[in-house]
Amino acid sequence: MNDVLIVIPSLNPTAELLEYVDSLIKNGFGKILLIDDGSNKDESKEVFNKLENYEECVILRHAVNMGKGRALKDAFNYYQLYFADSYTGIVTVDSDGQHCVEDVIKMTEALNENPDSLILGVRDFDRDNVPFKSKFGNKITKFVMKLLYGGNISDTQTGLRGIPNKLINSYITLFGERFEYETTMLIESLQKKINIHEVKIRTIYINDNSETHFKPLQDSLKIYKLIFGTFFKYLLSSISSALIDFLFFGLFVSLLHNFDLAVKIGVATVLARIISSIYNYTVNKNIVFKSNKKRSTFIKYYILFFLQMCCSAAGVYLICRIGLPEFWSKVIIDTVLFLISFQIQRIWIFSKEV
Repeated sequence: MNDVLIVIPSLNPTAELLEYVDSLIKNGFGKILLIDDGSNKDESKEVFNKLENYEECVILRHAVNMGKGRALKDAFNYYQLYFADSYTGIVTVDSDGQHCVEDVIKMTEALNENPDSLILGVRDFDRDNVPFKSKFGNKITKFVMKLLYGGNISDTQTGLRGIPNKLINSYITLFGERFEYETTMLIESLQKKINIHEVKIRTIYINDNSETHFKPLQDSLKIYKLIFGTFFKYLLSSISSALIDFLFFGLFVSLLHNFDLAVKIGVATVLARIISSIYNYTVNKNIVFKSNKKRSTFIKYYILFFLQMCCSAAGVYLICRIGLPEFWSKVIIDTVLFLISFQIQRIWIFSKEV
């Protein structure tokens, strides 16, 4: 197992971590990087002091608790500086006893077989031993992630991950200092269309997961703020674009007050829509989707813009034909087109390049 480095972030571990590391070493893992994320218990400090004497172990220490995300990023950075030339990648493992050594071995094998993929060790959340909060949280997050970003990730909360060398640099600079960092990693992978390979692992919860440092309310809010961030920015971009369209329409109607009504309305509508669409394109590319594509996005955007406008007119006309008022017809059609447009812009127009 000398072809991967094991990374274990840990806060206030018990002596069981020593037994776990011993088991990893006995099963052929020759180098283990542990991060002491500001442990403040005497027992935990003693655990790290003992591990520091292991030839197979390297200890990174935080003076204060900085969070799992920061611990992982520090480990990835250290790996790139000192270990990347000697290993094919990293397997991250939680220190709370939920990841058995047999599954770590499976992850290592999968990582070596899929050197271009993010490897996830996924649990079965339908088992009876899964705490309700974990089962409910994963199912909700799984649904929302699929709806907003595509992909079908079975276990959005897993800390058992295999990361090949080619992906590590891009993960070091991602947003997030605590548990939300692992969600950022998933979103980044989905947006860049990085292959995600899942490995089924044992579903282990010790004492109803009482050893976890995950704060249900605080950390969940950070995670969902992150997940919905792009969509909310897209929503605000669309609303502000509509306001700009309305304001410029009023301005041009006022400036063209001496012209025929049809000309005045037509010219004002076209000019206002052009200005608002340029604003919308610029905001969506640089702020909402943060696309790094340098070409083709402008043309693709205006293809979508034209098709969406035509579909809106046709849809409203068809619904009006069956008796629904024009206003509500437009609300229904434009809401559907709004959601479809979000996915098209995310997947086709402003998708991130690896």
